[in-house]
Amino acid sequence: MQTQKNDNTLGLYIHIPFCKSKCYYCDFFSFAGREDIIYPYFQALKNEIESYKGILGNYKIGTVYIGGGTPSVVDANCIRELINNCRKHFNIEPGAEISIEANPGTLSFDKLATYLDTGINRLSIGMQAWQDRLLESIGRIHRSGEFIENFELARKAGFTNINVDLIFGLPGQTFDDWTETVDNVAELKPSHISCYSLKIEEGTVFGDMLGEGRLKPVEDELDRQMYHFAIDRLAGHGFRHYEISNFSKPGFECKHNLVYWEGRQYIGLGAGAHSYFNGKRYNNTYDLNNYINCAAKNQFHRENIEEIDINGQISEYIILGLRLIRGVDVDKFKMKFETDVFDLFGKQIDRLISRGLIEFNERTLRLTKLGLDLANQVFIEFL
Repeated sequence: MQTQKNDNTLGLYIHIPFCKSKCYYCDFFSFAGREDIIYPYFQALKNEIESYKGILGNYKIGTVYIGGGTPSVVDANCIRELINNCRKHFNIEPGAEISIEANPGTLSFDKLATYLDTGINRLSIGMQAWQDRLLESIGRIHRSGEFIENFELARKAGFTNINVDLIFGLPGQTFDDWTETVDNVAELKPSHISCYSLKIEEGTVFGDMLGEGRLKPVEDELDRQMYHFAIDRLAGHGFRHYEISNFSKPGFECKHNLVYWEGRQYIGLGAGAHSYFNGKRYNNTYDLNNYINCAAKNQFHRENIEEIDINGQISEYIILGLRLIRGVDVDKFKMKFETDVFDLFGKQIDRLISRGLIEFNERTLRLTKLGLDLANQVFIEFL
């Protein structure tokens, strides 16, 4: 059995860790109130881009994703220079999907026009909830009116590919709140909607509140009711459910996220950014000042370097592939790894089929409706 075959196309992720304020549920690597180091940080990114130019000379960049944090809080010219540096040193394919994350209240027509001018062609807006009382209760800086204004501004500027992020299972969120959120956002006709179930993580405001008994999580039954409502209602609005948490109009699936879910290679730039390249997984230092200071000397601290052996590659391919609603094509699996998935995991597959968690249709293994709810129980069978 050989290691998986790699092509010469990569995804590129760029982390911008700055925010106006930290949301109560957020455990992402991000900081509020660090405007003083924005420009040094972008100089560090420039240096890191240059450090990769020889390594990635024979590779094409098929997707670029600028995430955070809230990339839209920084000056648009910083983003322009960042993209120009990537184009200077990397082979970004013509027509590559280039995405940027934004929050309502941080966008202007001029900023959006600058994004488009520099080649950014996909906008991801963090809405989360429609109701102002919920937005306030989760620490968001915006209200629904600002979201509507920014969404319409993006359309006016010329964006045709817009994602909206939503969260269900929020404390105090009713089923009617969620139906209103889904229906109102769908009526705006974005090209993509992401619906995430709230996960309360340690080290967040919500995590502290939970530990102190000041927060009551939503009941599992309501959480699942909200999820299945979104699946059914968005289908009625013409959205295709293509990944556990993601829905798109035909042809508007997030190409960058498909890089992850299909087990392809990607490079992460910026403090805390993760990479998967040449069979190794690693991340940049999470120490923001260390990242900036070392980059000034053209030194980059890559941590947690892990060589992914063939068994790890296979497990990740199956687990990530099962996140996709289309599932895992067993013929493609055999071509990629030169072995039969049933020879490796026949007992596990039979057990999961008998429990009604996955199904096998001709050549595809995929999660059932029940499997979508209990996906982690499925994934653990393939570790």
